[in-house]
This record gives sequence, C-alpha cells and structure tokens, in this order.
Amino acid sequence: MEVIIRTDAGSGCMLAAKMISRLVRTKPGCVLGLATGNTPRPMYQELVRMHKEEGLDFSRVSTFNLDEYVSLPPGHPQSYHHFMDINFFNHVNVPRAKIHIPNGMAADIPAHCQEYENQIRSAGGIDLQVLGIGLDGHIGFNEPSSALSSRTRIKTLTPKTVEENARHFKDAAQVPRHVITMGVGTIQDARQCLVLAFGERKSGVVAKMVEGPVTAMIPASALQLHRSAIAIIDEEAARQLTMIDYYRWVYANKPEWQKCE
Repeated sequence: MEVIIRTDAGSGCMLAAKMISRLVRTKPGCVLGLATGNTPRPMYQELVRMHKEEGLDFSRVSTFNLDEYVSLPPGHPQSYHHFMDINFFNHVNVPRAKIHIPNGMAADIPAHCQEYENQIRSAGGIDLQVLGIGLDGHIGFNEPSSALSSRTRIKTLTPKTVEENARHFKDAAQVPRHVITMGVGTIQDARQCLVLAFGERKSGVVAKMVEGPVTAMIPASALQLHRSAIAIIDEEAARQLTMIDYYRWVYANKPEWQKCE
C-alpha cells in the first residue's frame, strides 16, 4: 500500500481531488466509487470548484456509492442519497442515469444487492474507489469479522458504529441498525482504491491498516493485498506508523509523472 502523508486534512483532500480529476480527464467515461461522511467533504467541494471554474466534465462518468442505511428514504436528511446530492451531484454534470446508490428501501434486499453487483460489472468495473476508515477498521460498512471476500449485502452495525454515527441524528435511537454496503471483495475488485484518513483519532487504526496483519478484524487491512491501494493521511493520522520516514522518502522520490501535485 502506498502511503502519502500531507500536512493536514485539507491538503490531503485537495490531492485526492487532483487524482480524481486526472482520471476523469484521461478517461472521460470512467467509473468512480464514492464514499460519504465528513472526511471526503472537502474533496467533493474541490471537485465542484474544478467543474465550475476549470470545466472538469463529468458528463460521461458513472458512479457507485459504497453504502446506504436500510429504512431511510432517499430524501431523508441523513440518507447517503441526500448527502451526495447536496455535496456533489447537484453541483456537477454526472447524468442521473449513471448515478448508483444502494436503495435502503428495497423490498427485496438480497435481490437488490445482487443487482448492484451486476450493475457494477455491466459498467465495466470501478476504476477508482474512494474510501474512509472507521475507528474499528471498517471500510464501507464492513464491520470487524466481515469476510474479506464479501460482496454487496445487508450488514448489522456494531454498537460502536451506531454510537459514532449518532452525532448525525438527534439521538442514537434514530440511527438505523442495518445498512446495505459493498463487500470487501467488491471493493477489492476496483482497479485503484484511495483511502482518506485524517486526525490523531485515526492514527491507531491507520497503523493497523497499513502495517498490521491482514485480518477480518480490521477489514481495511485487506487493502494490503490490493494491486493499487493508496492511503492519503495527514501528519496526525501518521503518528503511529513505524516506517513513516520510508513512506515520506518513497513519495518524495517518485518520478514526476507518478505524482499528482
């Protein structure tokens, strides 16, 4: 896994936006895997700016989101449909027909999950998957003990994740207990994975993801086996990495054509 250490979360998100913009410009019909949450929000803001001020064109792009709460309709203010609309889709020109987000209101959830997998394959697979990481090492909503070969499916949230997400609701009782999420295996199929993690609170789990053993108890550690996984982190999130000097040296000495500055 390549580790890129930036000074702060803002500069990390700017770099992520540059990587995505380069892909969109070189492959206009690319397929993007997208994530929600506070971590990637500045990245979306920069992509919106690039679209409005630099003409970054998303008209041929297809998107697939990682996950969605079960039982929340798309218009609910805490649904991931709503998050993506207000932070990204309402401000760029991704065609609505090419936007894919799991349907938490699906009548037949297993059938819907299989159809989501089929849609990803029909689109040619995901070129770049944006990821965050939970404090317990989850990616998407693949909680600890998730099978590392898992596909899109329904998952029950851990009490820790419910507690972590409760800040977005009036109280913890309103947080849905189930989600639809891409599986670890689905994520691993993406041609490139881009993990964003910022802040000292994430330093322990970042170290486990990058340098710890590959284990289902830290689902993000499966990215060590990915053909092209990049972790963009800030100085605080990097604090517990034992090979931090090496990661800095590797990035500083990359060929210029590999960098995205």
